[in-house]
Amino acid sequence: MKERLYFIDIVRAFAILMMLQGHFIDTLLESSYRNLNSETYRLWSFFRGITAPTFFTISGLIFTYLLLRAKEKGLENFRMKKGISRGISLIAIGYFIRINFLNLLSGKLNPSFFATDVLHCIGLSLLLTIGIFFLCRKNVFVFSILTLAIGSLIFVLEPLYRMLQIEGIPTFIHNYISRAHGSVFRIIPWYGYSAMGSFLATIFYWNLHKKYFKTSIVSLFVLFGLFLIQYSSEALLQLFEITDINVFKDAANYNYLFTKLGYVLLYFALFYSLESYLKHPVLLKIGKKTLSIYILHFVLLYGSFVGIGLNRIIGKTLTPWQAIFGAIFFITIVCFISFHYAKTNAFLYKHLRSIFKK
Repeated sequence: MKERLYFIDIVRAFAILMMLQGHFIDTLLESSYRNLNSETYRLWSFFRGITAPTFFTISGLIFTYLLLRAKEKGLENFRMKKGISRGISLIAIGYFIRINFLNLLSGKLNPSFFATDVLHCIGLSLLLTIGIFFLCRKNVFVFSILTLAIGSLIFVLEPLYRMLQIEGIPTFIHNYISRAHGSVFRIIPWYGYSAMGSFLATIFYWNLHKKYFKTSIVSLFVLFGLFLIQYSSEALLQLFEITDINVFKDAANYNYLFTKLGYVLLYFALFYSLESYLKHPVLLKIGKKTLSIYILHFVLLYGSFVGIGLNRIIGKTLTPWQAIFGAIFFITIVCFISFHYAKTNAFLYKHLRSIFKK
């Protein structure tokens, strides 16, 4: 029997809390305080930039790990069907929370409705992972190597699609690969992190029962994390010298994807090594309620459905200390509502899954 990985919920909780404070402060902090010459602001901005890679990587890890456990019990078809319905549900919810019903009543659909965000990309990432797993379901080793290769290629080839524009395709499809129409996240490069998470899931699945696995994997997280942060650019330049392929040099000169993956691995090392100390019920519950928390924060902060949120009511007017204490209060309120009133995860998944089955 494979033991439960509590650190996954701990990492998810950390990522969603970082997202809440990051979005709150970024949306409401007065513009004059956004100074990259300020050590404090630069540090906050740096850690905020690692939140999304952490979330995508841990999402790929947990889904693939559960899929592998289901395969062990002969239930992979059930898990894949459940994953497909969940992926479609996340994409649908991503569009739904961007609807402005006041505009809709006047016969207009707000342009931001078609922009893709975290939920769209995580949902599509689940579908892509299921497709790859289906093709490799008879050989998990092939799946493991393929996800590692896909993640690496997406990162290395980033210069080729950084400014990608494809004419003649519908806007809602184009938004998944381009920021031209206001998309915050695109499936590339973000699926690269999910693919890396899937690769890590195979490592956990094969080795979790071994005696010194936790010590070994934490050490490897630290080792590879530091390597990616310190030496991945140099390694890419070495590949350019050997192959004379320009994309390696271009990737090395703007190497944020591998570098951020390195910091994600350091996060994993930290939280997995401290797992036994961080298994607090509240933290674990936050990690399980990420969808409810995300939707609530989106409604309160950005004014889903009516277009009136804190971004309109308060605007960019807060001082740093007001933003800090406001973020703490905002996190508390969102988590409280999610815990005691919102049933988003169970309700939506249950009903959307029933629609999908029909």
